[in-house]
Amino acid sequence: MSSTNTLSQSSHVQFSSTDSCYLTRSHSLSSLTKTPIKNLIQAASLPDMKLKEVSPIITAHESDDETYLFQCSCPGLYQCSVTGLVFVMKGEGDVVYRTVPWNRKLLAQHHKKPAGPLFDIKCQQQSVCQLHLPHCELISTGGGQFLQVAHVKDEGIEFITPHKITETHAVVNITGFSGYGNVKDEDSPPDPVRALVLLFYKPPVDPDLTSFLSVLLLPKNVALRDVLHTRKKLVGDERYIETSPHCKLHPKQVYTLSTVPEDDSVLVQPIEAEFDEESYDNYFPSFQVILERNMNNIQLFIRDSISSTSMWQRQVYLLPSRVKSLCGQMPLSLSPNERLLNVRSCFIDGISPPVLNSLLDKLLEKKVITDAEREEADAMQNRSNRARCVIDTVRKKGEAASSQMIEFLSELDLLLCEHLGLV
Repeated sequence: MSSTNTLSQSSHVQFSSTDSCYLTRSHSLSSLTKTPIKNLIQAASLPDMKLKEVSPIITAHESDDETYLFQCSCPGLYQCSVTGLVFVMKGEGDVVYRTVPWNRKLLAQHHKKPAGPLFDIKCQQQSVCQLHLPHCELISTGGGQFLQVAHVKDEGIEFITPHKITETHAVVNITGFSGYGNVKDEDSPPDPVRALVLLFYKPPVDPDLTSFLSVLLLPKNVALRDVLHTRKKLVGDERYIETSPHCKLHPKQVYTLSTVPEDDSVLVQPIEAEFDEESYDNYFPSFQVILERNMNNIQLFIRDSISSTSMWQRQVYLLPSRVKSLCGQMPLSLSPNERLLNVRSCFIDGISPPVLNSLLDKLLEKKVITDAEREEADAMQNRSNRARCVIDTVRKKGEAASSQMIEFLSELDLLLCEHLGLV
């Protein structure tokens, strides 16, 4: 079974290298799991139950794992902007969490299967009294009847019937910590679930004209940051192409992918693929589109293999100038100053406090900003205001300063830079 050490400091958590229940890998930014919560539990002991979104501090370890830290100062209801998790806090405390792989053999012994990511959660102050785990069931059409929450502990595993299931989350009261994740019965009916179609493009390398478009069919409650992080480790450089990813798919149902144009220059393999609703660890493509010539764009259609009903269709732009970052279109011809302006709001929303502090250090060391400008930023308690101050200060200094800021940011948080479309 899994073995995890307790939180030794408020800023990090250590995990045993002998962990057999879930391995020492984790990653997870996303915003695809972030959904408004409906019909939330009102706890009389908590004075303010208004849902507040929080951006965790993200720490990458030598093993390239990522851990999230949410520092809570008062009771309330808080949703993580990265994972979609919601914490009901009865007081102040430091919540440290990460995603970890499921022990599928252990689940199979209890005739269960994953229905969401497995989160390893620690809170030294024991101030989390309720947890809301994002699910992808269609509750409005009768789904979710077989949904439970697995609590993975050192001494074993228990299955908790949710206190409440909303349209987006399974709600459980908790007293202990360790691993929590949604599960379903192995023999539960293959009801349709909310799903995502995610696209990753590997452009041609001169002089070869061949390029590759990977198409992933995933359950909706995966975290985008987790997918991007894992894909980068598996594949290396490729572009995430933003498009509307949402659809509804049936588990174990076979789907086909077709394209326009459909000629000898476009090869889709395999011809058909089964939707695996349990894809929460390794993010391999369901389909790969091989393009033997340069194309500006391509149309994709995912259809039911039996009825030929279209489940998802999109026009996808492939050229670098048309590939969209999470902040929108980023033409390569823009100057560094214009590029920063183009991603200003996304930079403000996405940069973490540790990366922002390191960025300020580098900007000061290289004399891009002055001591007075650094002190002005440090005086701001709100992270968003600090980020706004930094990017606006640098932009006003011209192209050279903007270029250096982009270079420093790519060194400190390459994943964020890729999300912004700056690299």
